[in-house]
Amino acid sequence: MKKFFVFALILISAVFLNAQDAASIVNSARNRVQSDTVSSRSRMVITARDGSTSERVIDQYSKDGPNGARTVIVFQRPANVAGTRFLTMDNASGGSDRWIFLPSLGRVRRIAASESGGSFMGTDFSYEDISSVERDVSLDTHTLLREETLNGRLCRVIQSVPLDNSYLYSKTVTWIDKENNIIYKTEMYNRRGELVKIMEMLDFRDIQGRATPMQTKIATVGAGTSTMIYMEILKYDEPIPEGVFTTAYLETGRTR
Repeated sequence: MKKFFVFALILISAVFLNAQDAASIVNSARNRVQSDTVSSRSRMVITARDGSTSERVIDQYSKDGPNGARTVIVFQRPANVAGTRFLTMDNASGGSDRWIFLPSLGRVRRIAASESGGSFMGTDFSYEDISSVERDVSLDTHTLLREETLNGRLCRVIQSVPLDNSYLYSKTVTWIDKENNIIYKTEMYNRRGELVKIMEMLDFRDIQGRATPMQTKIATVGAGTSTMIYMEILKYDEPIPEGVFTTAYLETGRTR
């Protein structure tokens, strides 16, 4: 009995250490780029099932706040989406609050939690996907599945399972470079355990001393659709007025 008990303790300790190590790796990867603010302009190319494409030009502003990350996305082109503005803010509970301004409605509308899985402006991104990059590590249980090579780089493959059922996905699986903690790929699985989306980070370049993906692709499995983001301008640590991260800015496009 003693031998079994000691073996059980060793096994439990190994599992605990694995979870700790995996969580630490994910935390290091998500916080790899240290910056007070991020400002960017990018071009989105949306590919439909029939192969046809459409484009969007967006500006994005991100900055830490009292409860975590805050991000504003402003659509500049084409004309039918120009002036659309979206705000997501981490809240004290660990989740995110989201609002959107649609020029056609002329008012700011809060995005309900039940809408988190909906398509963001006709792209393959959901509202939840926009916030998931900044998702707090403590909201999931992380497990190191294996190590394998991806794009010629040795990666740790880590599974993250949410602690509650409020998150859109039942699990995500992420490939993280073992040497520099760069995230290359994330798979998202629905509540039935089916793979539904694949996100890839591509074309890393040195921007102000930080390895930065200049292309991000998300594909919806089985739908034959995808969205590619091409980063055209990106600046770290540029001052961003606090007024940008308000619903008043969403409505007017101006800081007060």
